[in-house]
Amino acid sequence: MRTSGYGGAPADAKPSLSPQTLEAVVDLVTGGSHSDTAPPVGVYRSAGQLERLFGRCNLAFTVGSASRVPSVRAFMMEVSLRDDGFEMLCKVIEAAVEPRDFVGDEEKQARAVGYINDYLRSDGIELLKRGNRYQLARAGGFAPVADALVEKVVVIDFDTVERDVRRALKQAEEDPEDAVTAACSLLESVCRSILIEMDEPLPDKKDMATLMDTVQAKLHLSPGRKDLPQEIEADVKRILGGLNSTARGIGALRTHAGDAHGRERGYARIDRRIACLAIHAASTLALFLLETWQRDKTQKRACATVVTK
Repeated sequence: MRTSGYGGAPADAKPSLSPQTLEAVVDLVTGGSHSDTAPPVGVYRSAGQLERLFGRCNLAFTVGSASRVPSVRAFMMEVSLRDDGFEMLCKVIEAAVEPRDFVGDEEKQARAVGYINDYLRSDGIELLKRGNRYQLARAGGFAPVADALVEKVVVIDFDTVERDVRRALKQAEEDPEDAVTAACSLLESVCRSILIEMDEPLPDKKDMATLMDTVQAKLHLSPGRKDLPQEIEADVKRILGGLNSTARGIGALRTHAGDAHGRERGYARIDRRIACLAIHAASTLALFLLETWQRDKTQKRACATVVTK
């Protein structure tokens, strides 16, 4: 039976949070009651602040005449019963640890994340740091290269790439075909973004192979380069040649196994292993391209500084 990323539940089962976790989320969102002797869990939020937090998640909430904590508890129970309840609760959890609510007190943010993760992991998910933000993901995380790529694209503000990476990571368990499509999209997005940042025109044909060939040429990564030390020339050329094979393989997998072109009756599904292979390969290649582009940009700036002095 195919399982989702949430506690090993069947993929067609509706994911949910346990009652214990839901109560912990209430503490996280509200900060606890005035009568609590323990310090707040995260940020203590007033009625108005709670309404604004839920509003950021597209949820209409008002405290009304009741107390804050009971009002939030009742509202979140109501949300949890909706068809999109799990997704909405995930948005609330991520919003409750938003960095801008903890400016100047990152230690408090870390404590809040640690507190809620102790509960979330029992439900098969956890908050993981991506750049300067926290995002919910399957407990256990992903390969370091995927995390490194997310951090990189957040820092350099390649927002389209960031969306594709997050989509691929999220879908690896629940929809591996879509994860393969997203893995190919993230690599295409990296290639297009690099060319645009270099003020280079995009090729007329924008498929994976052509984009990769163009970026490799502009970054001087073609296998035929002549500037390599003799003792490593053959090895590096073999790796550079593999870049093209990897990119073409990911593009072909998207065509044959992804969902970009629809799914016919009797469609042979792929599993999580293949989706993760595509994600990790695309992430490794994308990270290498981004680091090469950044290095070249830094070197050009240094040369320009020397010339102007």
